[in-house]
Amino acid sequence: MDRPPQCGCAGTRRTARSVLLLAGMAAIVSLRLVACSSARRPVIGVIPQTDGTMIWEAAHVGAEAAARQAGTAIYWNAPTREDDVEAQIALVEQVVDRGYQGLVLAPDQALSLISPVRRALAHGIPTVIIGSPLPIPAGGGLFYIVNDDAAAGRMAAERLATLLHGRGTVAVLGIDPDFMGIMTRERGFEEYLDQHDPDIHIVSRQMGSFNGPRQQQIAEATLSSHPGLDAIVALISPSVDATLAALASMPNRQPVRVIGFDVSGLPPFDGNPGLDCVIQENTRLMGQKAVEDIELARRGAPVPLELSVPPVMITRANIGTAAVRWMFSQDWTLGRWTWSSSR
Repeated sequence: MDRPPQCGCAGTRRTARSVLLLAGMAAIVSLRLVACSSARRPVIGVIPQTDGTMIWEAAHVGAEAAARQAGTAIYWNAPTREDDVEAQIALVEQVVDRGYQGLVLAPDQALSLISPVRRALAHGIPTVIIGSPLPIPAGGGLFYIVNDDAAAGRMAAERLATLLHGRGTVAVLGIDPDFMGIMTRERGFEEYLDQHDPDIHIVSRQMGSFNGPRQQQIAEATLSSHPGLDAIVALISPSVDATLAALASMPNRQPVRVIGFDVSGLPPFDGNPGLDCVIQENTRLMGQKAVEDIELARRGAPVPLELSVPPVMITRANIGTAAVRWMFSQDWTLGRWTWSSSR
């Protein structure tokens, strides 16, 4: 018996359902793309010297607070070490290649970051340098919000003169020509002593770097070479840590007063009786104002080309105050942050 011819209606219905399903999926994808596009916010790249330290996480808090107020997003990324200049250059290049609407940079090295910053400016990306300046003038979309390092040097000299009653010997550690700000604070320190306290003599000047073991060797050699030394001024955080470690390894030597700069976290007064004070740059305020200035520049509003932020002297007497706590704030309740894992 001949079989009746097969009807194609079932296959047609299956094909129709598939087409409708695909069309529905395409519509959903399109709607999501439109929604994402409409929700997209301008992005500002913020690249500090390194990550995982309180001094730069405070800048992160300040930048995020300003971004939330302005309705922008932050791309935050940094080298894992302060001396990894190549990694920081690569991160600046990412900001340029991705077409972000602004760049905030705390340079790890003055000369090497000039070309990447100029490339950002050439692409019309307003750029704010925080912390230590670069040897190129402000203008053309480049702005500076930096630590007042001349004032920081004077503050250290004034404090030292008080501690030593205007007479004694001091060693200066951590001189690093890769950072213009550090050289400025060192000059400010020496000029103040020359003018106001000539009986305080600088008996040793040592170069600095972010090589911790090397810095401790320098600190130990300085203490051994000058057994009557009254004080040490450590211009960078690794020199502060190295000096305190060297003093701890020499418990029987005469007391040495230590004035430090820009420690990575809260000043370690506990267990370090020689640490008198830390003169700290206000990175939280820098991060906040940098993002605010980029928003002004994007809207065509006037922006100050340069701003010097006063440092804060932190002592045992004021470390618990609200002002110091605000500087080191790690309050992440301001909103949801956008993190990047790319390097």
